[in-house]
Amino acid sequence: MRTTVQDVARAAGVSVSTVSRALTGGAVSPSTREAVVAVAHRLGYRPNRAARGLITGRTGNLGLIVPDLRNPFFADVAKGVTARARAVDCGVFISDTDEDPVAELEAVATLRHNTDGILLCSPRSSDAQILAAADPQNTVLLHRRVPGMTSVVADVADGIRQAVQHLRALGHRRIAFVSGPEDSWASRQRLAGLAAFGADRELEILPVGTVAPTFDGGVLAGDLVLASPATAVLAYNDLVAMGLLHRLAARGAVVPDRMSVVGYDDISLAGMSHPPLTSVSVPKDRAGAIGLDLLLGRAGTVTAAHGAEVILPTALVVRSSSGPLAQA
Repeated sequence: MRTTVQDVARAAGVSVSTVSRALTGGAVSPSTREAVVAVAHRLGYRPNRAARGLITGRTGNLGLIVPDLRNPFFADVAKGVTARARAVDCGVFISDTDEDPVAELEAVATLRHNTDGILLCSPRSSDAQILAAADPQNTVLLHRRVPGMTSVVADVADGIRQAVQHLRALGHRRIAFVSGPEDSWASRQRLAGLAAFGADRELEILPVGTVAPTFDGGVLAGDLVLASPATAVLAYNDLVAMGLLHRLAARGAVVPDRMSVVGYDDISLAGMSHPPLTSVSVPKDRAGAIGLDLLLGRAGTVTAAHGAEVILPTALVVRSSSGPLAQA
């Protein structure tokens, strides 16, 4: 049988209203709060979220908006958010906008009135649109930076640096880059990382165009990569890299003998491709958990341990899709 607030009140020797105040941050003495919390924990009492909302004025729910749950990257972010939400007894509404900025802004408008705050992951809208639609006090961005808003981002440029240095160490001097959408913040960060190698006269970065951040986008880019003088290719993300692997195999271009391939994000499928994909690992689930803590801290529920921007490290995971430059 579920423990009730009445059970906690009887065991603690206080009134039901005192229990409610003690568990929702109301006016009670520290000793009373400590005693009530200890009894509630011993009895396994979990406050009803709806009833708690009537007292606190909060719903106990947060919103998570992602561009595409079919992309394992965003599924991993969602897992990090929901796992942390369960630990702090918080509900999460997830909205998939299918890479549509209009649907994204509509989701923000809906969720800001029905939740205590929003986690906005890799939004496709412009900075101005996000600032106009979202409340900076109750919104945290994941994998996107907008001035004036709290965010959790990965060190994207450093991940690119690691990937290029890896290929350079393998002897590659002509490296193709398949970029993502032109209006993508993440794509711009990748380009910024590549720009750092502009002074290296022994290295040539070969842009081969922009594609959709999907498997099909990678398939389309495969012929462009093979038509270039590149011996290695960096892909916008792992889905694009897997599309490249598929097209290279269809063309008879053996990886990594003919072409080394490096992806970005290190999604769960990266180690299952053929050959297994070398990729830059991004802390996806951790970013989701930290973002939720930041959001709750801004809502006054949990004290945030981070500042206005959290930058998480990236790390290259080397697998079989990258290898030494073949000798002529």
